[in-house]
Amino acid sequence: MILLTRDPLDPEAVTATVQDPGNGAVVTFLGVTRNQTGGRGVRYLEYEAYHGMAEKMLERIAGEVKARWGTNRCSIAHRFGRLEIGEVSLVVAVGSPHRPEAFAACAYVVDRIKEDVPIWKKEFFADGEVWVGMEGRHGHAASPRV
Repeated sequence: MILLTRDPLDPEAVTATVQDPGNGAVVTFLGVTRNQTGGRGVRYLEYEAYHGMAEKMLERIAGEVKARWGTNRCSIAHRFGRLEIGEVSLVVAVGSPHRPEAFAACAYVVDRIKEDVPIWKKEFFADGEVWVGMEGRHGHAASPRV
């Protein structure tokens, strides 16, 4: 399952999509909005996505996981729009016959999303805002690249 949505994510529902009688392991990762970054208080976040490309890349990553680790199920759900502190922005769930492969595959998915998928995070502070990974010289950020 691949899902990009503005709606709150349900980690249990995403996890349920990877459960299978052949799986001895199910690993779920939750990305959660935290209240600080680098000592600055975060008020809230906003995520933007290039939807068509993001979905294709997420599907590709899920396929890579299945081929590389022999997992039989991988689901990825990412929220976009405004998220408050404590809300879940990302759910990655991997089902596999064995534990080591499930953990490795889940970590791989999270890393690949951060590196390659066109989803951008903007942090809002009391004294300004910044696109994560695109900070400028003055603490301001450029628009996201597509």
